[in-house]
Amino acid sequence: MDRRRFLAAAAALPLVAATAGDPVVPTTLGRVRGTREGGLAVFRGIQYGGADRFQAPRAPWPSKEVVDAVRFGPSSPQRGGRYAGTSEDCLYLNVWTPDPRAGGRRPVMVYIHGGAYSTGSVADPLNDGRHLAAAEDVVVVTVNHRLNVFGYLYLAALDPRFPDSGNAGQLDLILALKWVRDNIAAFGGDPSRVLVFGQSGGGAKIATMMGMPAAAGLFHRAVTMSGQQVTASGPINAAARARAYLAYLKARPIDLLSMPQERLVEGLAATDPVLGGGVYMGPVLDMKWLTRHPFWPDANPQSKAVPMILGNTRDETRGFIDPDSEKVRTLDWDNLAERMAPELRVDLPPDWLVAQYRRRFPDWSPERIFYAATTAGRSWPGQVIEADARARAGAPTWVYQVDFQSPTQPRRGAPHTMDIALAFGTLDAPGSFTGTGEGARIASRTLMSAFAGFARRADPNGAGVPHWDQYRLPQRATLLVDAASRAADDPRRWERELFARAPYIQPGS
Repeated sequence: MDRRRFLAAAAALPLVAATAGDPVVPTTLGRVRGTREGGLAVFRGIQYGGADRFQAPRAPWPSKEVVDAVRFGPSSPQRGGRYAGTSEDCLYLNVWTPDPRAGGRRPVMVYIHGGAYSTGSVADPLNDGRHLAAAEDVVVVTVNHRLNVFGYLYLAALDPRFPDSGNAGQLDLILALKWVRDNIAAFGGDPSRVLVFGQSGGGAKIATMMGMPAAAGLFHRAVTMSGQQVTASGPINAAARARAYLAYLKARPIDLLSMPQERLVEGLAATDPVLGGGVYMGPVLDMKWLTRHPFWPDANPQSKAVPMILGNTRDETRGFIDPDSEKVRTLDWDNLAERMAPELRVDLPPDWLVAQYRRRFPDWSPERIFYAATTAGRSWPGQVIEADARARAGAPTWVYQVDFQSPTQPRRGAPHTMDIALAFGTLDAPGSFTGTGEGARIASRTLMSAFAGFARRADPNGAGVPHWDQYRLPQRATLLVDAASRAADDPRRWERELFARAPYIQPGS
């Protein structure tokens, strides 16, 4: 069975039925019944909110009956058909806890999935919380929320009836964190030690929330994994995207309320008037919920007191530019610069960049330079900007880089998404690049221990983690996560300085 069908089947079927001996926990929305699995209490599909289309979410009415929480809730509608059972009614979360009783005071780790702002779900087996909760004695929470048009279509500039539409997905996450604040103690968690962590788009959502006044105080540490949001979408560009989307559907804003969700998803094929390709949806500088950019012109003052870890992988673009694609298979010195150009987010002459790499690394192949340059000029600069901004502000910050190379797909190196399986311990899950060998297990224990220690003490240092200094200028201390992890100062200084010669423009801004 391929991974897509596996995910669809997993989302469509209940994982386990509730029985009489299963745990029941009181919440502000009523009592929920979970299951006992491998020494943990697990609650899947707890509803934390509901919403009318394009409106801010609200907490649902409490239930007088015990509600079974034994299967994942729906995933947000999205393109690709990767998850079965999608629905706009997707505001559900999941909890793994070693002991579902009040007074446990365990650190709480809340995961926000990736997929930019358009796809993804925590029903993905890579995001299963059981290994992390059991190994580190923490409470793990994973959250679904509205995506793409349902969570980020900016209609406010076109119709005053939709003032919250451009940031509805962010408001879902804020409502979920309010549920955690109000309820997690009943599951054995400590509401004063809530860490949010997220990969790719999940990290970007966290970076955005660090600058949203409505999210202030709802989490106490943050980890972003290959996910940055230096600037949000400007309202003029966001309105232009909304117009392009409406033109594709031949609709007015009010017409969208009666369209089936499948038709709204089809509209995402509209051409983006700013970036080209499919129309982009993401957080908007709407001056209501988001009143300044997350990391421009500096680190948002709201977030400076929140300890933060920022991470990336050494070969980010090997995760989403297929090494077996024609574009990569037929690379040579004559076409390398031309093929690199569309992948860069820093506007420097591609032929000049190729010459710099060839001079610095004369034994590298065109393929190796392609992936190194596209990673350093596309997926990495946002993290450097954010980390440097926090360092200048004196905010407590740590930086890591995953160097562990995939033993199962060697040409992938250390690709985008590699750190999900390492952080969750889901090394054997579909979609993992890590394999299950000793090196992967060691690297995973390092990252799991660092993240859990960070949740527990606001410091990632501890047993199983090499000494890891805070990220300060000019040292730029970085933990290199591998089978034998180590800390190093500014380990990619040459590439950092090379791409710092031109400004980084956040895609979608």
